[in-house]
Amino acid sequence: MTSYFGTVQRILRWPVKSLRGEDLRRGHFDGRGLVGDRAYALVDERESHAGKVLTVRHRPEMLHWRAGYAPLSGGNGDDAGNGDGGAGAIPGASSGDILAGNGDGIALPGDGRAPTLTAPDGTVWEWDAPGLTGALTESLNTPLSLRAADGQHDRSMTVLVTFARSLAALGEELGTPVEVERFRPNLHLDVDAPAFDEEDWEPGTVITVGGAELSVVGERTGPCVRCVVPSWDPLGRERRPELQKWLIAEHRNRFGVIMRVTRPGAVGLGDGVTVVPGPVPGERPAGSS
Repeated sequence: MTSYFGTVQRILRWPVKSLRGEDLRRGHFDGRGLVGDRAYALVDERESHAGKVLTVRHRPEMLHWRAGYAPLSGGNGDDAGNGDGGAGAIPGASSGDILAGNGDGIALPGDGRAPTLTAPDGTVWEWDAPGLTGALTESLNTPLSLRAADGQHDRSMTVLVTFARSLAALGEELGTPVEVERFRPNLHLDVDAPAFDEEDWEPGTVITVGGAELSVVGERTGPCVRCVVPSWDPLGRERRPELQKWLIAEHRNRFGVIMRVTRPGAVGLGDGVTVVPGPVPGERPAGSS
């Protein structure tokens, strides 16, 4: 049985669906996925779209906004960023935006905290601030409301995993580096698997990472079929349509693997990773945004 080994390179969390997010030093994974990930969303209140979650597919300007959890007081240091204040990680992030935190690097929605949003002009808004809905409505030119609920992914309560070798190889194919944030993963791993090997990791694949175990099991898991979102740069400034065209033509429009948490646990930067691929032919690949 083939196994691959490596380490955790990035842990990324997106507190509000389709807004920019935060890098973590440590995060907790359970049945919800990465705890605190996409636990909040903006809901489209236009008559023709009422009740639907607003995403980058509808409003790329959502990427002009950033979301992060404020650290709890008395943390043990694990609730800080990745050492560079996020400046080299999620674009626009700063050390004040980075969290993993209840003293063990674990974010627990419902513990009294909600995300803080930073507007394009730098204004910082608390989630429950009276003027936030109006500011977002004006900025995105869309009437909307706010929603808090665990697991507001298109792919249900799962974890998206991407791989450093595949990202580097994709950049080489395109002739220019590709930012991992375009794909909005939760874990970015540096393992010794060949580039793009994960395009065929189907049901039965297991990744042991830190104290957690992830598996390709159940519906909407497996190689991730990409939507249009990765064609937008992480700050929502310009679109790069050739990226998706290339993925479709050369990689069956797959990048990354969607997995479920089958053993809860904490994961930190640099933690060891073991991958045991388990392809089972005939399963339909998953999708994500």
